[in-house]
Amino acid sequence: MARKTPYELIPKLGQLRDDVLFGDVWEGKDLSKRDRSLITVAVLTALYRTDELKGHMRRALDNGVEKEELFGLITHLAFYAGWPTAVNAGRVAAEIFEDDD
Repeated sequence: MARKTPYELIPKLGQLRDDVLFGDVWEGKDLSKRDRSLITVAVLTALYRTDELKGHMRRALDNGVEKEELFGLITHLAFYAGWPTAVNAGRVAAEIFEDDD
């Protein structure tokens, strides 16, 4: 039997994600979705949040961030958030872009 997602197990968490985070915060007019994606990828990289980083790197591409910009962000963060966090983000990027070569 398949394991439940956190959102299936804790429905309120899913509701808050859908209604508040993606329904309100991500739709705010104070920042573009592209900027929100860059910020989110940077924070998830710095905090070593691998699983969430995968989805948000893909979302960043959908929001107009270029592959090369993600690479630049990862390199930049190596010096501010630590080498291991950047290498981890590089592994995530390699997984996402493995079909591009």
